[in-house]
Amino acid sequence: MRRKGLLGFIAVIIVIAVAAFFTFGHKKTEAKKTVTVGVVGQTNQDEKIWNQVKKTAKEKYGVTVKVKSFTDYNQPNKALQEGEIDLNSFQHKAFLNAWNKANKGTLVPIGNTVIAPIRLYSYKYKNINELPKNATIAVPNDASNESRALYVLKNAGLISFKKGTGKLATIADIEKNPKNLTIKELGAEQTARSLNDVDAAVVNNTYAIPAKLGDKQTIYTEPLNKDSEQWINVIVANKKDKDNEAYKAVVKSYQTDAVKKLIHKAYGNSEVTAWNLKLKYK
Repeated sequence: MRRKGLLGFIAVIIVIAVAAFFTFGHKKTEAKKTVTVGVVGQTNQDEKIWNQVKKTAKEKYGVTVKVKSFTDYNQPNKALQEGEIDLNSFQHKAFLNAWNKANKGTLVPIGNTVIAPIRLYSYKYKNINELPKNATIAVPNDASNESRALYVLKNAGLISFKKGTGKLATIADIEKNPKNLTIKELGAEQTARSLNDVDAAVVNNTYAIPAKLGDKQTIYTEPLNKDSEQWINVIVANKKDKDNEAYKAVVKSYQTDAVKKLIHKAYGNSEVTAWNLKLKYK
């Protein structure tokens, strides 16, 4: 009887333990399958793209994706570093590297999304060759986007850099400026608005689209070459979470033909999917 009683007691303990696992352990597992992604300035088109990502993630991987929209570039990395969100998707590799360096961050890319070739716009001129000497060109003033804008001017043949200039170029790296251009540094959100006051401006797509800047105002488009690799946009995680299976599922859900079609429908050639992109190296 005592043996049977002991076995019965053990059986009860096992049942309670299993029930506790499925009650509490299962909830913990489910919680990990809800992933919050930070984005910046989400448009209606972006919302449709992320709705497709949500659908695929839920149906194929059992992951619930939530999107949190921020108003400017300075917020999502801080929120990710502090654990307020799980991933973010708004920046290119150069911006991430600059942010990590400036903030002692530990954020890493876990998947490519798109590259959005930026453009040099003008209300005054229809062709880059029309830019006069002593023209004023506005560029974003944050480190990575200013560097990108300067590389646009370099690829356009308007300036050249000193030998040894790295990926993060500054105005101080300009060696030749044959047209004696004045480079005016402004907040990225101000570049589009500055077009009434300057001869041309390099404007990020985030601000070019709402400002209704398009082919008509474009006088030069950033080429997709070896200088472009650092401008590929990425989905970003904390380094400690780079192998998280739910986060990988979000990346896989983004890198699909369905998302590719939506991006092309929404943005045409202004955004190019980058997970299968072959850059031109010359």
